[in-house]
Amino acid sequence: MYERLNAYRIMWVLVHFDLPTDTKKDRKNYSIFRKKIMADGFLMFQFSMYIRHCSSRENADVHIKRVKCILPPKGHIGIMCITDKQFGMMEIFRGRELVDPPETSQQLELF
Repeated sequence: MYERLNAYRIMWVLVHFDLPTDTKKDRKNYSIFRKKIMADGFLMFQFSMYIRHCSSRENADVHIKRVKCILPPKGHIGIMCITDKQFGMMEIFRGRELVDPPETSQQLELF
């Protein structure tokens, strides 16, 4: 029962974006944004879509706030938070082949 409840408490934060890369400054902004979210523990799920495993909604809110603080001046950015249970129900395909979703990272967070 406890593990079932955990699947609803553990969260995944998804950040997806479409940023302009027309000018040198746009490309720099893109690169800075991407590097900063990766430094905060986000992993590339697909091109322009990054995910981060969080132990709770409160922890997810901290990382969402960090992303909001580093938003680039132009482009479209979406931030979505889903439970581990919802993430686990996702079907992922490589071509027509069904593949397993990324493993949940087991990391220790110190405050």
